[in-house]
Amino acid sequence: MEHLHLRQKITIMLAIMASLLFASLNQTIVGTALPVIVTELGGMEFFNWVFTIYMLTSSVTAILVGKLSDIYGRKVFILSGLGLFMIGTFLCGTSTTMTQLILYRGLQGFGGGLIMSTSFASVGDLFSPRERGKWQGLLAAVFGLSSVFGPTLGGYIVDHFDWHWVFWIFLPIGLIAFILILRLFPKTDVGEKKKIDYLGSLFLVLTIIPLLLAFTWAGNEYAWSSIQIVTLFSFSVLSLVAFLFTEKRAENPVLPLYLFQNGVFSLSNFIGFLIGIGMFGAIMYMPFFIQGVMGTSASKSGFVVMFMMLSMVFSSTITGQVVTRTGKYKKIALCGLAIMGLGMYLLSQMTTETTNITAALNLVVVGFGLGMAFPIFNLIIQNAVPHRELGVATASIQLFRQVGGTVGVSVMGTIMSSTMKSELSEGIGKMQKGSLPPQLAEKFKELKDPQILLSPDHLNQIKSQLPPEMSSFFDSFVQFMREAMSSGLSHVFLAGMGVILLAFVLTFFVQEIPLRTSNQDSEAPLSTNTQPQN
Repeated sequence: MEHLHLRQKITIMLAIMASLLFASLNQTIVGTALPVIVTELGGMEFFNWVFTIYMLTSSVTAILVGKLSDIYGRKVFILSGLGLFMIGTFLCGTSTTMTQLILYRGLQGFGGGLIMSTSFASVGDLFSPRERGKWQGLLAAVFGLSSVFGPTLGGYIVDHFDWHWVFWIFLPIGLIAFILILRLFPKTDVGEKKKIDYLGSLFLVLTIIPLLLAFTWAGNEYAWSSIQIVTLFSFSVLSLVAFLFTEKRAENPVLPLYLFQNGVFSLSNFIGFLIGIGMFGAIMYMPFFIQGVMGTSASKSGFVVMFMMLSMVFSSTITGQVVTRTGKYKKIALCGLAIMGLGMYLLSQMTTETTNITAALNLVVVGFGLGMAFPIFNLIIQNAVPHRELGVATASIQLFRQVGGTVGVSVMGTIMSSTMKSELSEGIGKMQKGSLPPQLAEKFKELKDPQILLSPDHLNQIKSQLPPEMSSFFDSFVQFMREAMSSGLSHVFLAGMGVILLAFVLTFFVQEIPLRTSNQDSEAPLSTNTQPQN
């Protein structure tokens, strides 16, 4: 598709960006609206599945469609993704039970995975590696913008309109994107038909799903050493062994193992995994600090986190322009990871005395570094493999980043809870040995749960049930809990900093291959043309 006129390419990219915006907004808008939805539909015990099912279906679909789009072209898959996503989105708004909402979110995930994977690969079809930098940066900016406006808009809709419109409001954008891609996106020449690797696809799915479920549930639903988590990990390992065995013998493997012989491909995917840990760690646990430690309201918390996303949008856009003009990317990646690591360190130094302004400035540092590094490794991997493997290579970095985020959120949650439990147990033990008022002792069961710090109304309710003379003691104990949570989150952010620093060190070993000016495989470096051994 490199032969298209620039105006055609820009129009197609606008349609792709509209598709991504449609998909990503429908992901982020749900978070703030879900408490209201759960209140009406019930099924609080299945609350987390609204997010988990989307993660599972989108992750699996993205990696499977990567290879198929290399064979049959991107157009059919991005259109299928948009169609499925629109149907799933419309059905979500018609849900009358939590079970229905979960099933329809799963359908959304299938469509979302198709959109995400084929959109980034389509950039590689339209532009040479040298030209892709600015477009990869703009696509990353789309994600950042959705993270800024989605939660705020979701909260506004449920406050002023019926919650169903959370899902329906952006359907026109999806329809416009579908029509534009249908009319403007050129058909890809399909070569000889190849045998689809059904068995490899099955074992890959059976590897990913138990792994993601294990890290999602471990430390929350079940203990890390529980039979459920151990069984899931064991099943995932066995499936991985079967997958590797199958892929070595497959005529047309779904994830060609010979790509991992390419050092740039393998190392960049692992760095993407580490970035996923740091990125999702900051995004998921910063609201705990702002609301639980600092005592800021949920609405103001979203405003503070917004600065991180705006910073990410700005830096990713500028970074893409610089890469396209200079053709250099390794120093930018190193600089971005160093800045992100510094930002994680600044987060770890925050205390109960930290102000919203300081927290916002620290998040600006994290977001700026993330915006520099996030799109670079997509470009590095696409440039390091032959164009015929573009789809599967693009899908691989997205999968590794997604798995990294899931692993990071789970492990960091364990770090936070174990640190808090240790400090709370020690502090409560000292209080019980002293002159702990009996009225407050009865409330310990409720107060031991750190989640209560995120609910000011619940705290005020407990306080109102105590005698007036106990108010100051209660306030002191809540402050003690905030300090315990602060300590736990400091450990979380330090762990995130360590992971990002590891990514920084590993980036030194990534070979900087000159960005190609054409999508012809003949321009690919010799080291990337490794073929499977028969």
